[in-house]
Amino acid sequence: MLPTPGFHHLHLNSVDPDAAIAFYTRQFPSTSKGIWAGLPALLSPNNVMVLFNKVDKPPAMSPRSAIWHFGWHVPDVRGNIATYKSRSEVKLLPLYTTDEGGYVLINSDTWPAPKGGAPGLTRVQIAEAKAQDLQPVGGGGFAYMEGPEGALVEYVGDHPAERFDHVHLWQEDPIGALDWYQKHLNAPVRAGFTPPENRIKRGTERSWPALNREGMFRDPRAGVVFGDVVLTWYANQGDAPLVPSRGQLQDHIAFSVADLDAWVSKLRDEGVTFLEQPYALGDTRAVMIEGPSREALELVEVR
Repeated sequence: MLPTPGFHHLHLNSVDPDAAIAFYTRQFPSTSKGIWAGLPALLSPNNVMVLFNKVDKPPAMSPRSAIWHFGWHVPDVRGNIATYKSRSEVKLLPLYTTDEGGYVLINSDTWPAPKGGAPGLTRVQIAEAKAQDLQPVGGGGFAYMEGPEGALVEYVGDHPAERFDHVHLWQEDPIGALDWYQKHLNAPVRAGFTPPENRIKRGTERSWPALNREGMFRDPRAGVVFGDVVLTWYANQGDAPLVPSRGQLQDHIAFSVADLDAWVSKLRDEGVTFLEQPYALGDTRAVMIEGPSREALELVEVR
C-alpha cells in the first residue's frame, strides 16, 4: 500500500492575494507570507500552506461546493475573540443557539453537547438541557470569522500552539465519502471517530449552535487525517447537488506524495476521475482528481 499523502495546501482564488495574506498573517501571527511555485503563499508553521491564484473578479461561493471552510488551532481562543473585537477589519460571526435567534460567539458559551458526539444539540436535547438547568462549560471551543472575499474561517482553542489545522467539507454521502478517502487515498479515520452502522446520507434532525439560524444537519459525520491536518465533513445541507469546486473561492485541496507515477497508476486502476493529467507545477509535478462530491484534489510530488 502506498503511504498516506501529506497535507500540502489549500488553494484559494482571490482578486488581491497580497491583501488576503496580510489579513491572515495579522489574525494568525504564526503564519508568514511566502511564494511557492511562483504563487503567493500563506505559510503555516506545520509545513502546510494556503496558496492563491489572482483572479479578475470576486470568486464564486455559490452554488455550494463540497469545500465549506478552513481553520486554525489557537492557544487562547477567548483571547483571540477579545483581540478580534478590537479590529475593524474582522467580522465575528454568530453561532445561533436556537432557531429563535439567540447567539453566542463561541460554542462553549451555550449548552454543552454530549461528549464524543457531534458538537450540537437537537431541539429535544435543548429542551432537556433547559429542564436540567445545564450551564455552559466555558473555556475553549470553536468560533468563526469572515475572512477576505467572504471566506469562512474557524479558530479553535485552547491548543498548545497555533497552526493550520483543518478543512471542513460537505458530502452527498458522508459515510460513502469516508469509504472513498480510505480506499483511494489510503487515509486513516480521524482519531476518536467510529463510523456509524447506520449509513444514512443525511439525518432529519437539525442541531445548534449553528452559523445559520435554522440549525444544521450533523448526522452522520466523518473525517480523515492527512499528516496533522484533518478533513471533516457533514451531509450536504441543501437539496441541490454540490457543484465542482474549481473556480470557486476555495478552488481545491492539495496533498503531497513521494511517487506521483505510482499514485496515478493506482488511481487510474481504481477508476478515479482525473480532472487534469500530470502537469508541471513549479519545479515539480502534480495531477488533479475529483473527490466523491466533486471537490478538486491535487496530488503534488514532493521528493
